[in-house]
Amino acid sequence: MTASGQHARFPKSSRIQASADFRATRERGNRLAKGCMLANWQSLPEGDSSRLGVITSRRIGKAYVRNRARRLMRECFRLHQHQLIQPVELVLVARRSIAGRRFHSVERHFLALLKKSGLLPESAAPVYPATP
Repeated sequence: MTASGQHARFPKSSRIQASADFRATRERGNRLAKGCMLANWQSLPEGDSSRLGVITSRRIGKAYVRNRARRLMRECFRLHQHQLIQPVELVLVARRSIAGRRFHSVERHFLALLKKSGLLPESAAPVYPATP
């Protein structure tokens, strides 16, 4: 459960897996970069559920670094998907600076990126506040 009391699931049906879907979102959607990630998104009709795709390049680092980056970005989406203003197909692309970051840092960049893009309300806050 999230802080708002909603169950935050992330089933396979919520993932973008087909390369054609990645390409369509990239070509027809909007794009914005901030911090350690870049976002491409495309609005979906009301009633559809949001979907996420994650891209990590080999330039980020070895496989374990790329896998960690994917897990961090998916977890950010999973925790905040219920706060999205509208359903979207969202493709997150990790940048080199994501390597070595902790969850709180990635979540702050994720929230700033989606707030700037207008996909999250300004009132959206980190689920787990950072500890000093």
